[in-house]
Formats: sequence, structure tokens, C-alpha cells
Amino acid sequence: MKIHDFLNRKQQGKKISMLTCYDYWTACILNKTEVDCLLVGDSLAMVVHGYDSTVHATVDMMATHIQAVRRGAPDKFIVGDMPFLSCSKGLGPAMDAVQALMQAGASAVKIEGADHQVDIIRHIVEAGVPVMGHIGLTPQSVHALGGHKVQGKSEEKAKALCQAANRLADAGCFSLVMECVPMKLASAISHNLSIPVIGIGAGPGVDGQVLVLQDLIGADTEFKPRFLRHYAQCGTLLEQVVNQYHQDVTDVSFPALSESYQ
Repeated sequence: MKIHDFLNRKQQGKKISMLTCYDYWTACILNKTEVDCLLVGDSLAMVVHGYDSTVHATVDMMATHIQAVRRGAPDKFIVGDMPFLSCSKGLGPAMDAVQALMQAGASAVKIEGADHQVDIIRHIVEAGVPVMGHIGLTPQSVHALGGHKVQGKSEEKAKALCQAANRLADAGCFSLVMECVPMKLASAISHNLSIPVIGIGAGPGVDGQVLVLQDLIGADTEFKPRFLRHYAQCGTLLEQVVNQYHQDVTDVSFPALSESYQ
């Protein structure tokens, strides 16, 4: 998938699929699949590094994971998240961060927020770097939002989201992620917007969907927000497999003679 395919998909009414990916071995698997694009999200601070929010992701952390994913998925369109405050320290530091992520192997960068990001987004786009926007629930602002809550529920906030989406499109974003937004509002924004909207917790009326891979495969069976579908129970399966391995080792059924060098 190339940058122009995003708009083509929207115009053709074909949905876009996106999954998070944080490491080489997972990227090798996803490179063989039909999924359209990969997101090296700052959610890796939580999923991979065990922090309690995405604000702990750094530019160096993001670049390291993007490099690993690019090596494993050379054929995929890879979006890299600009981490917490990387676009809020002035033009120079922001462009340094963009350079680091793109040179690490990203095909585009994703930036959370609208109002305070429009000028920097416009500059990044003019510099030749594709930018994906992100509105609705923006995890980097979770403290200001008062937690992980559905956004745009009131008429005033719904109008603000519509305006934010239009500003991002006008600034040059080639697409945007919309997170945790009522489905009727998300569908209306997607219908009226010239660029594709990729939803997470935004219902079926948008132009595509994104999920965290570990959530999709059921790595944590206890994590089950409304918008998530578990396509497998890999957490339970891995636990069973490891326990079987432990049993085979302790009762000396592994390794067998056929698995040993004579």
C-alpha cells in the first residue's frame, strides 16, 4: 500500500485495515498477511515496556521499534507515532523527531491533536513527510481528558471534533485516526471529510479500522472494552503451551531421543 492508496480506497468505498506492530518477529508474520498498514504506536510504552500510559514513549524508543518493524515488514506501509510532547517544543525539535522516525523506516508519522498541531503538521507536510492525524480520545492527553472516555458526546464537543477533522485535512493530513467517538458522529465526519478516517471505537461507518495486535489476539483476556473483538485467546493458549513444556521437562519426556544428537 502506498500513500495515494489511502485516498483511492476512500473514493472506491473499500475499507482500510491497520494493526499495531512493535517488533521484528511480529512484523515478519504481519508482512505475510493482507493487512493494509502497520502502526508502530506509542502504545508500545504500555504493551511492550509496561508503563501505565503512552506518555513514557520517547523518540529514541519509537525509532528503535520502527527500525525493528521495518526490517521485519519491508513490504508494508508503516506509520510511526510522534511521542508525547515531541511536537510541542518548537519547530526544530519537532523536525528532529520527524527525521529520526522517518530515517528509522517509517512511511509516515502520526500526530495527536488538532488546534495546537496544525501549523507544525502543515510544515511537516510541506517538507515532504506524510502525516496521519489523530482526534477523539488522544491517549497522550489522557490526564487532561480525565481518563479513557468517549469523546464528542455533547453537541458542543461533537461540533469541535468536526472542526478539528476539517482543520487537519486542510493542513495536509492524508488520513486520520478517530478514537472512542459515537458511531453516528464518526460516520458523519467520515462522510463529509475528503480524507479517510480510520476508527478505533468509532463504529463501522468510517473508512477503516485499527486495533492493537495484542488486544486482537487476546493476549490479555481481562482487557475487553466495548470496541474490541478477540479473534483468538493467545494468552490462554501460551499459558497452556508453557505449562505443557514445563511438564515435559520435569517428567523427562522432552527432549526425546529423536530430538537429541546421537
